[in-house]
Amino acid sequence: MYSRTYRNLVAIPPFVWAATFLIVPYAFLFSFSFWQVRSQAIVHEWTLANYRQLIDNPVYLSVLFRSARIAGSVTLLALALGFPLAYFLSFRTKTSKNILYQLVIIPLWVSYLVRAYAWKTILGSDGVLNTLLTYTGILRHPAEFLLYSPLAVTLTLTHIYTPFVFLPIYASLEHIPRELIEASQDLGASAARTFWAVVFPLALPGVLGGATFAFVLSLGDFLAPLLVGGPTGIMISNVVVSLFGAAYNWPLGAAISACMLLLVAALISGTERLELRLRHRDAR
Repeated sequence: MYSRTYRNLVAIPPFVWAATFLIVPYAFLFSFSFWQVRSQAIVHEWTLANYRQLIDNPVYLSVLFRSARIAGSVTLLALALGFPLAYFLSFRTKTSKNILYQLVIIPLWVSYLVRAYAWKTILGSDGVLNTLLTYTGILRHPAEFLLYSPLAVTLTLTHIYTPFVFLPIYASLEHIPRELIEASQDLGASAARTFWAVVFPLALPGVLGGATFAFVLSLGDFLAPLLVGGPTGIMISNVVVSLFGAAYNWPLGAAISACMLLLVAALISGTERLELRLRHRDAR
């Protein structure tokens, strides 16, 4: 319908935008990761010392594994909350579906800091949860382990990123032809068998997309660990922030950022390949 010249002209603005705000900053990031800091100054000498330091220093690996563990826990909890909710709205709700859908995505309208501080208020020593537990006699004294811990970070991130898991799953469930479910029931399949043989395989791309959203966003989050994490809830992004800030070690921070970027790219690529394989299998 359109000439090659027109298509090239239309593609130029987004390409320039991506090159200016993505490719060029990534190039600077990788360049910084091969430089050094000497006498509080960045020396432009190419070296692999920053990457060797990441391998030799067990602190960075332990923080990375902790971050991956927290991100994995957030992903599992968000899936456990998001999938049943999306299934209920898609298949069990008829009249008030739009209202319930709006209620689910309302947290996205609230500021990130407000939601994080809300959990700080709930889990604090004088917070809502400790007050309730001590008032009912379950605890004699307020529990100190609730706030400033990996548990607090996991709960906060689960609350923040569950809508991001819900949305792709709900979209996948809404695109499932209802005739397939009726055909499965007409063939004598039970509700459980229909779910596992028809509904879940067709909703799996949405599940993979939501899980990827939750894991990647949780792995790169630094505000929630800063507000409710404490010393035991620090994640790898907090280390990067400190290296680019007070520590003034931009090359090492760039090296950690480059490793995180490669990890996220590999995760997204693997998820995309798996989704394409599932689509080809369903097509056959």
